[in-house]
Amino acid sequence: MKRRENYIIIGLVMFLCMGTIYSWGVFQNPLVKVLEENNNDHISSIMAGMPYTTFLFFYAFTMPVAGIFIKKVNPKILLILGSILIGIAWYLAGFAKSIEFIIATYGILGGIGVGIVYGIPLAIVAEWFPDKKGFAVGLTLLGFGLSPFLTAPLAGELIIKFGVLPTFKILGVLFLIILTLLSLLLKFPDKNNEKQSTEDLENLGEFTSKEMIKTPEFYALWICYTIGTFCGLMIIGVSGSYAQEVVGVTSLKAAFYTSLFAVFNGIGRPLFGAITDRIGSKNTITISYVTIIFAGIISLIFKSNTITFVLAFSIIWLNLGGWLSIAPASTINIFGKANYTSNYGILFTAYGIGAVSQGFIGGYFKESFGSYIYIFYPVIISCFIGLVIARIFIRK
Repeated sequence: MKRRENYIIIGLVMFLCMGTIYSWGVFQNPLVKVLEENNNDHISSIMAGMPYTTFLFFYAFTMPVAGIFIKKVNPKILLILGSILIGIAWYLAGFAKSIEFIIATYGILGGIGVGIVYGIPLAIVAEWFPDKKGFAVGLTLLGFGLSPFLTAPLAGELIIKFGVLPTFKILGVLFLIILTLLSLLLKFPDKNNEKQSTEDLENLGEFTSKEMIKTPEFYALWICYTIGTFCGLMIIGVSGSYAQEVVGVTSLKAAFYTSLFAVFNGIGRPLFGAITDRIGSKNTITISYVTIIFAGIISLIFKSNTITFVLAFSIIWLNLGGWLSIAPASTINIFGKANYTSNYGILFTAYGIGAVSQGFIGGYFKESFGSYIYIFYPVIISCFIGLVIARIFIRK
């Protein structure tokens, strides 16, 4: 028992490193300031958020491709390759002279690295825990959600002490060492460990990936996942900037709030996974959308109120973590366990679309209306649409 539980701990630590992407709001303002001063040129809100958006896009669309090779190639090779790319991406970002260079290194290279690594600890943990697959995966993913709780204040302190560009280099070296060493410890169980799970599959309706994409329910779930990640990622990406510009707090306090919200992001994964197991996908999605709509409405009504800000952003961070459990749990609930890895890889493309759309839409509303407060309008509208789709098309 102890041996298999170690894989959860290893995966959790790896996700703590990779989840630093959710601390982008801490990097954005000081990075933009440095680049604007060096180039004597204005960087728009859309371009300022583009490294974050690009990272999420390449991470989301690399993951299903990497998933094809998980059982065909030694996972250690893929893990080490991805770990090296992540470390190099962060380190090279420290030499940036333009926002385009950050997009190419931190965004594209880093996104590909995380996309390669991301699915492997999850697949390994799922194999080691066929009896508690959803819960074990949720605990492993806890690291990704909790990451900003540690990395946001760490990055904030490093930026104050050394500057934003040296901070990229420092974190790059740390990630390279930690991820590479931990990659050496992960492996799939022997075949005899998998016998228990095969018996559980006999009474389930199983879908291959080709069969899954022919069902209306897949597209309904894909759209709902896109909306959930669109709302969550957009709010996460601007949390630090929103705290400073709308609420009026200092950069250090913004970093503190980001780390606080990360706790809710982490809690959301096992919490919504358990809720999905208990009341089903349709009802859980309903709860998610209703609470996000509530958070959006009170933000628009009370605007710069600090208590409202903390409450609303905590709810939305909680829900993004929740969606990263709702989606894989729903994949199993609706389409079965046998082809879970490949099926969820396809569904995960919704995360990439949500990531790209939030970057453009969030930046557009900020540029057009002059404040981040207006991003709550597309959040509320999209959640209403998702609510209708979920209630009509999702069965379980």
